[in-house]
Amino acid sequence: MTSVRGRSRTGRALVVIGAAIAMMAATLAPMLPAQAASADIPAVDEIVKSPNIQHVANLPKQAPFDTVNAYGTDLAFQDDYAYVGNYSGFTIYDIEQPKRPRLVSQVLCPGSQNDVSVYGNLLFLSTDSSRSNDSCNSVGQSATIKESWEGIKIFDVSDVRNPRYVKSIETDCGSHTHTLVPGKDRRTVYLYISSYSPNSAFPDCQPPHDKISIIKVPVRAPDQAALIGAPNIFPDGGNPGERLPYPEGTSATTGCHDITVFPEKDLAAGACMGDGVLIDISDRENPRVTATVRDDLNFAFWHSATFNNEGTKVVFTDELGGGGTATCDATIGDKRGANGIYDIVDGQLVFRSYFKLPRHQATTENCVAHNGSLIPVKGKDIMVQAWYQGGISVWDFTDSANPHQFAYFERGPLSDTQLVLGGVWSSYWYNGYIYNSDIQKGLDVLRLNDPRTNKARGVEVDILNAQTQYTYPERGHGDDDDD
Repeated sequence: MTSVRGRSRTGRALVVIGAAIAMMAATLAPMLPAQAASADIPAVDEIVKSPNIQHVANLPKQAPFDTVNAYGTDLAFQDDYAYVGNYSGFTIYDIEQPKRPRLVSQVLCPGSQNDVSVYGNLLFLSTDSSRSNDSCNSVGQSATIKESWEGIKIFDVSDVRNPRYVKSIETDCGSHTHTLVPGKDRRTVYLYISSYSPNSAFPDCQPPHDKISIIKVPVRAPDQAALIGAPNIFPDGGNPGERLPYPEGTSATTGCHDITVFPEKDLAAGACMGDGVLIDISDRENPRVTATVRDDLNFAFWHSATFNNEGTKVVFTDELGGGGTATCDATIGDKRGANGIYDIVDGQLVFRSYFKLPRHQATTENCVAHNGSLIPVKGKDIMVQAWYQGGISVWDFTDSANPHQFAYFERGPLSDTQLVLGGVWSSYWYNGYIYNSDIQKGLDVLRLNDPRTNKARGVEVDILNAQTQYTYPERGHGDDDDD
């Protein structure tokens, strides 16, 4: 769910990462401290990890998704399948045997982001670049053209080998990300569409854009899915972002980047560019902001949110630099491009601490806080999280004021001479294994063997959309050895 994209004459398409980004990275991080000198940076493509992590499988991207600009994106899971977005479409993997994952099918359907979620026989795909039409044969087209399309596509994946395109719904400013929200009647799901950065030159993305879009999907009749509303989340206009221009300062709020819901608690947390918010979703069709927090000193871009299992804390991420720059170094420090940990106290968000990847990275590695999920351990708040080319961290925030990492996995830079966009987009725990969607390297499967988390292997679920959280049936601490 990166923010790497542009709004050029050719439309709101992906940003081509090249010399300009490399130069920006070099100015942001000119020097590493002694403990992270170049000799301590892994070699190009070298894998380094903590002893409690085992790398059990990798499936590289397959043609036609194997080009450098076919970015692997977000992950979703259902039963024995993993669904992985890609700027070229999406891929379905059979993970019944996690150590031997198999590619089942690929759907060629180009569009920026292509974040995915799944529910029953349905797969939802976000498109956040202007296309000539809503088909999977479309081409990029300027957002200044009224007829350009971007939004949500719906597929029937009841036959995982032959997904079928069902319908599209256009949404203002496209769909950078979407959140699946189960309805209370079990016959309906809603999609909360997050999009942002309007422009007066774009007919379908006009400022102000202080809203989200809501799509209602009848589960048994997805062809009847429709846009039912666009509630104004920021009637006061949100954070003006006046301290310094983004990315040096805080982004102005012109929509949301991501929303995570906790349906059984009727609660959501929104990461909305310059604002972090709590939202009451008891009325699914009329979400209502109940608390707002800002961090104009250290947060540049509120990117995503994760609740703890009790719904009493929120981890917000700051995607400093939009995911395309090197921000994991001593120059940037340990508070920017990091996580902010907030306790929910009397309905308000109370800041406790920051957590950032503790391993410095090379100036040729795009690295910043990105997507992760909880690991279900009784009485503990533990999650696995992606940092692009910083790899992943497994970290504990049970003590909100004193978070700490206890496991990691990463590769060396894709290049030691220039910044090439890559690294882990999303890292999620699903039924005893950690799955990474790597922008360039494909699907990685990891096994964590640690007494703090081993009992969590016994927790099995049949679905995971990371932005749709359910209470895990937690298992306690354990000291089981790896099998």
